[in-house]
Amino acid sequence: MTLFATTLLAILSSPAQAQEEEKVLNIYNWSDYIADDTIQNFEKETGIKVRYDNFDNNEILHAKMVAGKTGYDIIVPSSNWGALQIFGGLLLELDKAQIPNLKNVDPGINAQLGKIDPGNKYLVDWLWGYTTIGINVDKVKAAIGGPLPDNAWDLVFKPEYISKLKSCGVSFLDSADEVVPAAMHYLGRERISKNPADYAAAAGLLKAIRPYVTLFSSSGYINDMASGSICVALGWSGDINIARQRAIDSKNGQKLQALLPKNGGLLFFDTMAIPADAPHPGNAYKWINYILRPEVSASLTNKVFYANPTYGASKKFVRPEVANNPTVFLSEDNLAKMKGASDQLNNEIRRQQNRVYTSFKTGL
Repeated sequence: MTLFATTLLAILSSPAQAQEEEKVLNIYNWSDYIADDTIQNFEKETGIKVRYDNFDNNEILHAKMVAGKTGYDIIVPSSNWGALQIFGGLLLELDKAQIPNLKNVDPGINAQLGKIDPGNKYLVDWLWGYTTIGINVDKVKAAIGGPLPDNAWDLVFKPEYISKLKSCGVSFLDSADEVVPAAMHYLGRERISKNPADYAAAAGLLKAIRPYVTLFSSSGYINDMASGSICVALGWSGDINIARQRAIDSKNGQKLQALLPKNGGLLFFDTMAIPADAPHPGNAYKWINYILRPEVSASLTNKVFYANPTYGASKKFVRPEVANNPTVFLSEDNLAKMKGASDQLNNEIRRQQNRVYTSFKTGL
């Protein structure tokens, strides 16, 4: 056998090549975060079989990534966690030539992500939204005995309000990376801080309101809101709107609303990334390119009520009642109020957040 033939045979029979030819794509994404037909349409078009798993918070995803050999080809970390994974060498630098639909991404989204992923080399936006307060309007007004406070965050961080809401159910996201930055924001501190005094202040605030929190949930709270079993949630904007739509569809009389605090919510971008050890990176590129088609991006927004990164190209495919919902696609004024991450997440900040949150959740 010639040297050329031997080399060619080795390439064609290598594990990487064999795996790439396998018509499989393994995806790890958030719960309730995809349209009904997204996977089905992709499979039909490409012949690639999708294995789709869910997680409820970034901590779970990151632990798997650090452990390595996840078997996933696409993961969907929030951008600050994606930055942590870039720094740790856990993500594959993107071959943009394989993603021609990147041209559909709004420049402003790329600019936001470019602050933590210079050159947009690793992360592509999936959807974006903000952490805020969701309420059952009638139950909250009845419980507090009057109008809503001027600052919506008072509902969950001010004892005089949250103590009255315990009777109808108060839910917090089950994530240190969400609860602690929200407390920081309420106190006027940076949401990602390097100052130990800020964490001490957040711990004091959370300790004061802990007796009144009745549920910790990062996914189940959607149905709890929709059914009326809780009346207020520190949650994600799209999830609150999903709950609102479920209540409307079931005609159960629950009037739900995602609030737009006057000092803003916490802006986040959930991103698509390819693990460095992904077994099927070629299939992952096909998925990213597919998702960035305007009609596909629009279908995600229509289902889960989060803004997509191709809005300029996809808005004609977004249902009018969604496109005109001011809590989905924010006005310039409300967007300007939203608080983005002021610094990059690192392991020391994670430890600080986890200590504060664990003490809060356990009541110790």
